[in-house]
Amino acid sequence: MKIRKLSSCDAHFNDELSKLLAFEETADETLEATVAAILKDVRQRGDAAVLEYTAKFDRLLLANAASMELPRDELHAAFLGLPTAQRSALEAAAKRVTDYHQKQVQDSWSYTDADGTLLGQQVTPLDRVGLYVPGGKAAYPSSVLMNALPAKVAGVAELIMVVPTPDGVKNQLVLAAAYLSGVNRVFTIGGAQAVAALAYGTATIPKVDKVVGPGNAYVASAKRRVFGVCGIDMVAGPSEILVICDGKTDPDWIAMDLFSQAEHDELAQAILISPDAAFIEAVAASANKLLEQMPRKEIIRTALQNRGALIHVRDLDEACAISNRIAPEHLEMSVESPQGWLPKLKHAGAIFMGRYTSEALGDYCAGPNHVLPTSGTARFSSPLGVYDFQKRSSLIQVSPQGAKVLGAIAATLAFGEGLQAHAQSALFRAR
Repeated sequence: MKIRKLSSCDAHFNDELSKLLAFEETADETLEATVAAILKDVRQRGDAAVLEYTAKFDRLLLANAASMELPRDELHAAFLGLPTAQRSALEAAAKRVTDYHQKQVQDSWSYTDADGTLLGQQVTPLDRVGLYVPGGKAAYPSSVLMNALPAKVAGVAELIMVVPTPDGVKNQLVLAAAYLSGVNRVFTIGGAQAVAALAYGTATIPKVDKVVGPGNAYVASAKRRVFGVCGIDMVAGPSEILVICDGKTDPDWIAMDLFSQAEHDELAQAILISPDAAFIEAVAASANKLLEQMPRKEIIRTALQNRGALIHVRDLDEACAISNRIAPEHLEMSVESPQGWLPKLKHAGAIFMGRYTSEALGDYCAGPNHVLPTSGTARFSSPLGVYDFQKRSSLIQVSPQGAKVLGAIAATLAFGEGLQAHAQSALFRAR
């Protein structure tokens, strides 16, 4: 396996790095047209359209609209039926994720200024949220925890989950995670039709305020298109990991960390940056040695050869500067005294500090959310959190004295804008 090697000392390094980072999902006109048609059809025909698309794409014939929903007892049975080790692991992960996100809860606040005017902010949870959980090739109970638990901590009253079950095959760990996370209703549908059902509502599936959760290209396209009808969390690109290492970590560990994201998808990106040239060679050797042990070795190989890189830099300061340019989804700082480097790291979805902190722990059970900004959007975006399920309303209660002071200010500005009614509305209360 040949992984691209770059050096910051090369004259064309910046151009080569730009090429490496360039990723734009080519607009698939056929896909986009298909998604647009599905959304329109579901909006017009509701349950009937959802049932037809479920039969077509998931090979799942449902007797009627009511049969799309799984009974709560089935979720409970899935939880109780888990092997003890799985149930314990799921419960431990859920507790850690819940504990972490409870620190993010935002509270309402207000203050009264000198003239008696009250100003503040009221924080309230969303009423109903839709959670999309992928199915088919793989099952992701961790996605259930990471999306559902922050919503519940925020106080969302109703959480509606959709999960495709191709050929009627249900993943018991996913259903158990839904039960443990307090998901209110689960529907066995997926794809663009599920996003449409959540966004527009049908006779059976309630309309939600926001759709969260990952999915394939059809799901991503559908989420883009329904934004504005409802909220969405983000449209995520392929998974990414950037490892900065001083050369003193076991190269096998680092190679496997790169594999951990490369195995997601052929388009995933895994990059190592180090000032130690010999260490870079050692990691490359470890990667070739370990690859054959991996069940998903062909996916890993394709990802690393097409979008992976081993980058030699002058020092760790330069490594941090390059990291900020990349703005990775996952950043591992596998160095001595990693916290000392935090002031230099401005852009990353999540930062994993120290040699024993593998990114995989963050995917499952460390506590912080694993739904993170990708494709450089960590420059202006944040991980999914409780704040994504809360909204803020400004509070304004003007006193009689405040109406005189503020009325004069507002009227002056309103007259300047040529908005007479605005000005008079303010002045009527200032007399």
